Amino acid sequence: MVRIRVLVVDDHRIFAESLAAALAAEPDVDVFAAGSGPAALRCLERAAGEGRRYDVLLVDADLGGTVPGGRPAVPVQEGNAEGLVDGISLVAGVRAAQPGVRTVVLAEKDDPRRAALALQAGASGWVAKDCSLSRLLTVIRGVLRDETHLPPALLTGVLKELTAARRHRTESERLVESLTPREREVLRCMVAGLGRKAVAERLFLSPHTVRTHMQNVLGKLGVHSTLAAVALARRAGIGPAELAGDVVERGGQLA
Repeated sequence: MVRIRVLVVDDHRIFAESLAAALAAEPDVDVFAAGSGPAALRCLERAAGEGRRYDVLLVDADLGGTVPGGRPAVPVQEGNAEGLVDGISLVAGVRAAQPGVRTVVLAEKDDPRRAALALQAGASGWVAKDCSLSRLLTVIRGVLRDETHLPPALLTGVLKELTAARRHRTESERLVESLTPREREVLRCMVAGLGRKAVAERLFLSPHTVRTHMQNVLGKLGVHSTLAAVALARRAGIGPAELAGDVVERGGQLA
């Protein structure tokens, strides 16, 4: 019998332990529980190191007190001292670190926007916490067959959200394409969190010149703050500048 290794990630201990106990009654399921994002990551890393990878993660949508409608933004390894990492960010982190692990988000209520964010982050399913155990088991076995599971009532709303996100991404890409190569490099530095002085040192420019470039970037992107520019850049797929060993233009030549 092929056994399914499941990790329940929920900061409500009673719920996590109760669900784990219910799943453990299944003859082909081995189940464990973690109470936070960082704890889940440690479980995943330890299991991978021992050659006992998990197959499915069941992740609380409200893990770490996620604000409804919030977007995944903080890398999971940067959870704060209390270990608060939101559920959707955890999904994205697991997808990047161990793409073979399937994730299913458990939610108190149906929310098309957050369900769409979960799918974009790499989740294979979105399930209500009050669903039946048989339904949850169907989803767990389904995602292992590369199926995507959503409640029927969410399908239309999620499709609308994904279509809108694709439209916003296309518009963001168009705006970023209007930037000059130098402005685009400045934008990448902004995405990396560098301030004006650090950008100036990195690109061998004066702070005044960097300020002008930053103002031009904000103007061309149609935003009024660095934070908004970074959010738009992320939507357009623009990543941060490498902080070491990157190639930098100097005086029209590569340095």
